[in-house]
Amino acid sequence: MAEKFDVVVVGAGAAGLMCAAEAGKRGRSVLVVDHGKKPGRKILISGGGRCNFTNYDVTAGNYLCRNPHFVKSALSQYTQWDFIAMVAKHEIAFEERDHGQLFCEDSAKDIVKMLLAECDLPSVQQRYQVDAHQIEQTETGFRLMLNTDAVECDSLVIATGGLSMPKLGATPFGYQVAEQFGLSVVPTTAGLVPFTLHKEEKEAYAELSGISIPVVVEAADGTSFKESLLFTHRGLSGPVILQISSYWTPGQAVTIDLLPALDLQETLGVMREKHPNQSLKNSLARLLPKRFIEVLIERGDIQDKPLKQLNPKEVAAVATYFHQWRIAPNGTEGYRTAEVTLGGVDTDALSSKTMEAKQIPGLYFIGEVMDVSGWLGGYNFQWAWSSGFVAGQHV
Repeated sequence: MAEKFDVVVVGAGAAGLMCAAEAGKRGRSVLVVDHGKKPGRKILISGGGRCNFTNYDVTAGNYLCRNPHFVKSALSQYTQWDFIAMVAKHEIAFEERDHGQLFCEDSAKDIVKMLLAECDLPSVQQRYQVDAHQIEQTETGFRLMLNTDAVECDSLVIATGGLSMPKLGATPFGYQVAEQFGLSVVPTTAGLVPFTLHKEEKEAYAELSGISIPVVVEAADGTSFKESLLFTHRGLSGPVILQISSYWTPGQAVTIDLLPALDLQETLGVMREKHPNQSLKNSLARLLPKRFIEVLIERGDIQDKPLKQLNPKEVAAVATYFHQWRIAPNGTEGYRTAEVTLGGVDTDALSSKTMEAKQIPGLYFIGEVMDVSGWLGGYNFQWAWSSGFVAGQHV
């Protein structure tokens, strides 16, 4: 005899726990299952263990989705202010960092404890190390196997996330469920991920590992971000690279303004007047890390000579080089280090107001499993809270 619940939520991450709590508050009998040993594993490691749980400034423009309007309804039904109010209710201390990013002052564990406290209702059960399989649609909802036990429910919520960070248990389960029920899946790639470089550039820049520079990076489609770039042993990282990676297509170059705060042509002109015998290398080393300049000279990208020997055309060329430094990544580090998965369950198949599949009553998809990816800065968690909340109102 199958156990019966109103709602089964597969995935005990940010979206799944949020949905379970909201459904439970409505008196629905809810079972949350996860194949891992404990809930909220991605929450716990996020933000360096402090969890960047939302942002003061959240708009639809902070998300990538084939249908850019899809996110608007959920984000307006449950806003960043609603989640901040929940954090305040649980007396979790938090701090604002750059660009309106909000982090726990103490630990990401506080967010998981809060969600579990919200789920601490007589009608909500949780089970871990559970393998969900053999999902079938029934006359009244769904039947599925949890390990060797049969369970039936009216509403089935898929909150299994994407493919990023496989060490935390990421699987394509959610996409497989979508395809089983005839929903299309937008091809997936790694997002918010460091770039790797071609062999020659990788070897040249590897010794710069650990050096950080404030820059503006622009993708081929014109999208740009202003943040720090970090050289690594494998390539390029840092917030600005993670952001632009979501807009990058293999084979394309990105354009980097290495000195966004000044006009290099003008600055070199002033330096030349004051110190005509100063070398270009030493002049640039006042503006950027010296070792970086030395590597560029060693590679032959720029020629070192006294400033007085540079003609106006050469000065302009040097300025253009640093304001429009072009680099064509070899690829990315992939899902292993990606913070999100781009693509996923096609939102055209889902209701933007409820997250329910339009053609399959009672089947819901929430969080990262669908084709919605946020910028770096708390936006992906806000999508988890918002999509989880709205599904929780309707399951």
